[in-house]
Amino acid sequence: MTLEASVWIGTMTQWSQLTHAYGTAEDVPGLLKAAGPDPENPAWSELWSRLCHQGTVYPASYAALPALADKARRFTAADRITPLLLAASIVASTDRPYAEPDPKDVYAAEIAELIELVEQALRDPSLGDSPNRYVELLEALLAFEGAEVWGEELHGLSGEEFEVPCPVCEAENFVVFGGYGHFSTTDGLYMNEAAGHRRELQPAEPSSLEGLAKRLHARALADGQHGVASTLTYVFGSAYCAECDALFRVDQAIVARWSS
Repeated sequence: MTLEASVWIGTMTQWSQLTHAYGTAEDVPGLLKAAGPDPENPAWSELWSRLCHQGTVYPASYAALPALADKARRFTAADRITPLLLAASIVASTDRPYAEPDPKDVYAAEIAELIELVEQALRDPSLGDSPNRYVELLEALLAFEGAEVWGEELHGLSGEEFEVPCPVCEAENFVVFGGYGHFSTTDGLYMNEAAGHRRELQPAEPSSLEGLAKRLHARALADGQHGVASTLTYVFGSAYCAECDALFRVDQAIVARWSS
């Protein structure tokens, strides 16, 4: 076990011996103490910048997981989203310190608690008016569960597009679903009236969904997120390449892009 790993699991975290994006982590305890329920609290942006800087995590990032779980536990279901999302981003990151233990092993108890806290937040009635927040929490749940790709990329549902290469000709396709319609195109300016060639998406039949797709669709319906459920049928459906007309599975193209 490395020195940093032994510091992580000690009963008293020795923050001065840990590092984050800007050096020693001795400032983290003060920021954690200052971070309250308000997501606009400046301490949260400082913690994000230090502990999950552009998706990169550090020894101090993992050491902060117990404190983030404690924050989420103490906040109401509606107020705990920020610590949950930060913790999920830390756990899901693949840009981690070399040769350090997997946080899912070292912090298994905390991650189990974070899963339950996310479940409670997902059931909060206030999310009915915030489908984007619902998707973020659903992504956090998958991150804590160890789901590859979707634990980091499910938020594309909220952005109403995924950019993926055609598996046949490799042309970059924008797979669009939402306010601009439901289509694939190679034109990055598809929001303009004079946009280029479009091909309509082929949504999956809900009854044909399997595995994770079936679980997410059923979960969204059960939670009253019918718009999210509908979007999932496009993400787990098919698209025609707007360049060569090849038909491909959207979810498979997403996984191929983000797991490479």
